[in-house]
Amino acid sequence: YDRFGKAGLNGAGGPGGAQGRPEDIFRDVFGDVFSEFFGQQRQQRGGPARGADLRYDYEITLEEAFHGKQAEINVPTTEKCDPCHGSGAEPGTHPETCSQCGGQGRVRVSQGFFTMERTCGRCQGSGNIIKTPCRQCGGRGAIRKERTLSITIPAGIEDGQRIRLGGEGEAGMKNGPKGDLYIFVSVKEHDIFERDGQTLFARTPVPMCTAALGGEIEMPTIDGGKTRVSIPEGAQTGKRMRLKGKGMPTLRGGSNGDMVIELFVETPTHLSAKQKELLKQFASECSEKCHPESQGFFKKVKKRFEQGA
Repeated sequence: YDRFGKAGLNGAGGPGGAQGRPEDIFRDVFGDVFSEFFGQQRQQRGGPARGADLRYDYEITLEEAFHGKQAEINVPTTEKCDPCHGSGAEPGTHPETCSQCGGQGRVRVSQGFFTMERTCGRCQGSGNIIKTPCRQCGGRGAIRKERTLSITIPAGIEDGQRIRLGGEGEAGMKNGPKGDLYIFVSVKEHDIFERDGQTLFARTPVPMCTAALGGEIEMPTIDGGKTRVSIPEGAQTGKRMRLKGKGMPTLRGGSNGDMVIELFVETPTHLSAKQKELLKQFASECSEKCHPESQGFFKKVKKRFEQGA
């Protein structure tokens, strides 16, 4: 990521270029010696250079990740200067071949027994001299602009994935090729669903009476619809139920993932006096068979105390 510039989602931030690499610094210090002894070829400094890659952060909702999305984004970047066609020279003039290096961008310097090759100091490695720089771009061959691009967010994309748009990055200097644009997609947290790949998870409240007697509850689905879910009699908190095909699509197509709902039994609150009395009557008529989990738990506790004694 270090070599990407950044253009923020809301127009914040701006494009950035490639960062220097350690080997480039090494070559700056020792490159002349290596060029002479090992014949290494180096790109001419100041000559045509590939434009920097750009990064653009784009946030979408989980629903948009499900359906996919067409969008337009505004990207601050550099473009080839139209008046000089990227040459950097004022229209009507042309860059001249550097007389010191003969257009090679490199010169040989003898020091004792050694002959070393260095970047030409007159043309800074470009091989050309621009005597009359373009007034529009100042001789750079590129200018700052903001472009509007149409992008396609595919259905099924996940948080952190990126989309590459070839040739949509920074303009190259001195007619060099353009860099690429990378769209980094982030997906907002959802208030109902959590996602793990193509599977959606939802923690769902179930009224105590429905959990005890069985029944149906209505669940929203990520496609904007609703589905009814049958709750078995005696359902407990933590029970998971899988709804086939109600999850997220895959980028490669095919069937959707599943939706998994986890039940939690909701204890009623704000009871009236009559409701409390009815619950007391219910509790008095309940046998141990009505609460198998509690019965088993307290049996284990009793057994431990007896073993300890």
